[in-house]
Amino acid sequence: MPDTQKTLVLLKPDALQRDLLGDIVSRFERKGLKLVGMKFIRLSDEMLDEHYAHLSDKPFFASLKQFMMQTPVVGMVLEGYDAIGEVRKIVGSTNPREADAGTIRADFSMNVPSNLIHASDGEEAAAAEIKRFFQDEELFQYEKITDRFIFGEGI
Repeated sequence: MPDTQKTLVLLKPDALQRDLLGDIVSRFERKGLKLVGMKFIRLSDEMLDEHYAHLSDKPFFASLKQFMMQTPVVGMVLEGYDAIGEVRKIVGSTNPREADAGTIRADFSMNVPSNLIHASDGEEAAAAEIKRFFQDEELFQYEKITDRFIFGEGI
């Protein structure tokens, strides 16, 4: 598939506890994004310190880390045209009460940090986050017959 991007998505403990994994994954699949990596991840202090370094001086940082470590998270790498932007549209605003109707956060959550999902916010972040949570051998390349029906002829 030409001109594609990869992006990272983490399904947080609240998504796992509320049995929403299938509902969330299906939103990305229905859009036509290709799942090229997926696994359970038990987050460590070190991983969270690196991942949320931009929030480390916030008063809620310790409780955020505690929240993220209560269960495994599901890590996914999605690929497709403008995957980063498309995933962020599907996910919705960080604050679920401000998210557009029809987004994952608007439909399934009410508050932060229980907003179900993390999605990379740009190309640089996506590349760093994919490396943080996935080894190269955990990512797959494959052809999907449906791509020509989703993206048009010649794909």
